[in-house]
Amino acid sequence: MSPELDGKARELVACIARMERVAVAFSGGVDSALVLAAAVRALGPERSVGVIGISPSLPRRELDAALRLGRELGARVEALETHELEREGYRANGPDRCYHCKTELYTVLGRYAEAHGRPVILDGTNADDRLDLRPGHRAARELGVRSPLLEVGLGKEEIRELSRSWGITVWRKPASPCLSSRIPQLVEVTVQKLGAIEEAEAWIAALGVEGFRVRHHGEVARLELDPRDWDRVLEPQTRAALVRKLRELGFRHVSLDLDGFRSGSLTHSPKES
Repeated sequence: MSPELDGKARELVACIARMERVAVAFSGGVDSALVLAAAVRALGPERSVGVIGISPSLPRRELDAALRLGRELGARVEALETHELEREGYRANGPDRCYHCKTELYTVLGRYAEAHGRPVILDGTNADDRLDLRPGHRAARELGVRSPLLEVGLGKEEIRELSRSWGITVWRKPASPCLSSRIPQLVEVTVQKLGAIEEAEAWIAALGVEGFRVRHHGEVARLELDPRDWDRVLEPQTRAALVRKLRELGFRHVSLDLDGFRSGSLTHSPKES
């Protein structure tokens, strides 16, 4: 680790230590994992907690992975139900969907904070995120959430390097937006669609495939896969079983996108948070 990064790491821990008690909006991704790890270093597990929101937009495998990661970090992690699907703005799935999602999450965290000694709420926004227009960040600002990675000037590559140095196992993990990101903008988000996407992606993940999406286009499931995985998925028996599975989930047609996997391919406006 470079002296500059070591200095930022020390500043991060010191910044959180001054807060006395914190609740980290924890997703299991590299950014929030680093914040939670720093909180444990600064305050110990008694005065820090990770809080993950549970809803139909969060795949069960991601929840399980986040809970395992919390244990690896020596942190307490609380799982709280969120109800973003009850918000009309979220269901409408416009460019500001993430604003409505984060507003719900931080409102739930705010109630948790009120009931547990009013810890400061932290998120994983980093210095590179200032380059993007992200509606979720607006919700954080409005609700008083602090962003220690941003405050000490840590960018994404520095976060990965520091996480690797601290032994955080997800240091290379790619971004994993919620299941609603698989539905085209302005097409309504429903529990049924999210359930079909989750089950389809869980089936494909069980093949050992990584870095893929199942995009929901009504009766069509569009698969975005790394071209290196095409042979595995297109093996005749596997392909036939996959088509059967997706038809059971309500899709009439299954297509393979020849462009391969592209994170954010359905987003034409502000980026996902």
